[in-house]
Amino acid sequence: MMTVSENSMTIRVTPPSEGLFDLMIFARDAESPAPYNWVCSYQIQCVEPRDPEELPENPFRFWGLHQKARDFGIVESSHPGELLVASQGTLLLTLQTSRPLLATYELVSKDLDAALSKKCLASQAEEGRLSCHVLCPFRGYYRLSVFVKDLGASTFRNAANFLLRCSGPVNQNQLFPSGLSVHCGPGISSMSSGLFQPSHSVPVITTKLGKCNITFHTRGGVDVTASLSKDKVSGAKYPLERYVLVTQLQAKVSVCVALPESGVYKVGLYGRREDSKDFAHVCDYIVRCFSEPCWPPFPRVYGPWGKGCVLLEPRTGELQEQSWARVRVKVPNACSVVAIGQEKVALQLSPNKVWEGDVLAGSAGTQVKVAARLSQRCPSLEVLLAFEVGSVSAASLGCSG
Repeated sequence: MMTVSENSMTIRVTPPSEGLFDLMIFARDAESPAPYNWVCSYQIQCVEPRDPEELPENPFRFWGLHQKARDFGIVESSHPGELLVASQGTLLLTLQTSRPLLATYELVSKDLDAALSKKCLASQAEEGRLSCHVLCPFRGYYRLSVFVKDLGASTFRNAANFLLRCSGPVNQNQLFPSGLSVHCGPGISSMSSGLFQPSHSVPVITTKLGKCNITFHTRGGVDVTASLSKDKVSGAKYPLERYVLVTQLQAKVSVCVALPESGVYKVGLYGRREDSKDFAHVCDYIVRCFSEPCWPPFPRVYGPWGKGCVLLEPRTGELQEQSWARVRVKVPNACSVVAIGQEKVALQLSPNKVWEGDVLAGSAGTQVKVAARLSQRCPSLEVLLAFEVGSVSAASLGCSG
């Protein structure tokens, strides 16, 4: 194992057996493309070899930080040596940077294939710091390589290679979800998209209740939407899009998540400025819950339900058949709002700008809809929300987020 700093070099040798070995050292100027020249040789007499260790291949030759790491923009590592230890199968590597950088990571071991390796890493890129959350599903040694580039640059450069040892692996069912981007959690991407002051500063959220609420403050002119996904869904009654609800006010956005079952989920956030038609990816969060949550869905949301709309009651998307439900919503600039169940009910506007009223749900299999007339010039109603009516238990009628 060779570790090279700006002014020194260290080689650690583990002979594979007893005997006499030749160690040859080659060098060249760091900026030169010329071939390496032989510098010197050592003879190593091994009397008693250590137990063989299956170290991962390292095509980049050096371990630890690159000797030109400062030129790459890396100032300091949370792990100054070349050996990292993950005794419980988890590790957080952080790199302090002198300027904003983007990073990708590679985790390699003899037992790890490429697809599983991607589920072991979650990376966060902040203005002065890079972070990588690492999960190890097997005992033994890993190579964790770091590749960085400046914003706007076309290629990543290998900036560090760490040897990682794991003695207590994590369960493979607890690995990160597939399809994570290089932007996990808040950072460069969210700030440039107009989202700041996040409620959760790290990308991994663990909840025992199976619920969480992710909030950002926003600058004007930004619309936000969210998606929820999971690698294997077994017990969810509705599509996962029904278990996430976005509420956006003038200067704040809230993403409520209520999980239908245990597991590890990806919450993807997407933003759109007023002058753009399409939403662009902002960042991902990982939500983990290993209890047994069974939250009902949120109501189905339709296009007219947008910025400034707030659902106060009921927060669950399932209603008990033949039951009365109190409906309370905020719908900016609405001329009138109705709830359509067994009968149509006109909601009344309270002094605090909340449309409210009671509606009777029909039989199981029907829906209760909330609709609004959004313009004096347009007499038609536009559907905002739809609630499912079924034989649901009283326990599931509580607040779902």
